[in-house]
Amino acid sequence: MSAAKERTRVRIEQGGKRIRAYLGGNLVADTTAPVLVWEIPYYPAYYIPAADVRAELVEDGPGKHSPSRGDATAYTVKVDGAEAPGSALRYLDSPVEELRGLVRLEWEAMDAWFEEDEEVFVHPRNPYTRVDVLASSRRVRVEVDGVTVAESSSPRLLFETGLPVRYYLPKTHVRMDLLEHTDTATHCPYKGTAEYWSVRANGKIHEDLAWSYPTPLEESRKVAGLVCFYSEKVDIFVDGVLQERPKSRF
Repeated sequence: MSAAKERTRVRIEQGGKRIRAYLGGNLVADTTAPVLVWEIPYYPAYYIPAADVRAELVEDGPGKHSPSRGDATAYTVKVDGAEAPGSALRYLDSPVEELRGLVRLEWEAMDAWFEEDEEVFVHPRNPYTRVDVLASSRRVRVEVDGVTVAESSSPRLLFETGLPVRYYLPKTHVRMDLLEHTDTATHCPYKGTAEYWSVRANGKIHEDLAWSYPTPLEESRKVAGLVCFYSEKVDIFVDGVLQERPKSRF
């Protein structure tokens, strides 16, 4: 394959969900024919048919260049007095023909996104990501710097596509006296908003090693209130066997 053809390769898939975006409480886009474009490997971006954009798009000038999608034109989104400068992109002369009639709205520039009638946070959901939470009787022990900070024979195991298995443990099985709550919060479109703790072990503070979802989204509700530790950063024993620390983007 030539270098030019390699640069124009981009994964594109027709979506089947109704997608809506809002700005200032006003409808910006409403489509039942979204196009999913994988600009990065982990999840797609929604591209909206131009005919399904309800807001006014005012051209700002040249936008970002993409090796795969070509040169973009940037637009300010205006709707009923609300506006978001540079928040829409069009690839009118894209080497990828399917993109030429579509509009890409910056996710964070919009106030709210909906898939059907459910609000979606952080980024579009990947249709190939699955989250399974299973009850287990395997004995899980967590050590930080040689100190046992949690041990349970009733963990919940969370399996998420592309990530290591996560061991969620009841707080009553965690040495919460060694955990210090932090201001860190992260957001996941599949699990919700997580709170974090650092761990104090052998006189050292190990920052943001543990987290919990107090009110997870429906598909992850079985881990509500349970505590999980980064298996990339701590020692986890399962049925007495030390697990190899996985490699992940975390």
